[in-house]
Amino acid sequence: MKMRKGFHGTTIIGVRKDGKVAMAGDGQVSLGETVMKQRAKKIRKIYDDRILTGFAGASADALTLFEKFEAKCEQYKGNLTRAVVELAKEWRTDKVLRRLEALLVVMDSEHSFMVSGTGEIIEPDDGIVAIGSGGGFALAAARALMRHSNLDARSIAEESLRIASQICIYTNDQITVEVLG
Repeated sequence: MKMRKGFHGTTIIGVRKDGKVAMAGDGQVSLGETVMKQRAKKIRKIYDDRILTGFAGASADALTLFEKFEAKCEQYKGNLTRAVVELAKEWRTDKVLRRLEALLVVMDSEHSFMVSGTGEIIEPDDGIVAIGSGGGFALAAARALMRHSNLDARSIAEESLRIASQICIYTNDQITVEVLG
C-alpha cells in the first residue's frame, strides 16, 4: 500500500491455532520521530465479540475504518468475507476514504484478512497475518513459534509482538491481546 513518505505505523499480529484466534497489538503512537503515547489500544472485538479487528496507520483514519467496517459487519450479519469485500470496494472507490492511510487486520473463527485502501484483501495460507512497521518481524517470529513450540495462539501472538518490539523502533512492549474461541 502506498503511503506518504515517512509514514510509520504500529504492529498488529493475528494468529490462528488449534481452534483459537488471537490478535495482539502494541501501544505506541508515534508522530514523526517522537513517541506521543505508550498505551494506545489498537485492537478490539466487534459484532458480539465474534470478530477481532486491528489497525496500523494514522489513528483518525483507522477509527473511521473501524466504524465503516463495523457497519458492514452489521449490514452483512457477521459474514466477515462479504463485509471485508464491501469495505475494500468502498474504501478504494470513495474519494475521501481512499486518502486514508491505514491497514486493517480482521479475523473471526474461520477467516483472517488484511485489508488495504488499494482494494487488496489478503487471506494468508497459514492463519498468521501481520501489519505495520514491525509486521514483518512479528510475522517471522510467529511462524517460527508456530512451527517450533507448543505455545497456544495467544502466547504466540504476544511473544511474536514482544520480539518485534525489540527490533522495530515504532513498536513497543505495551501489548494488548484479544482472543476468540
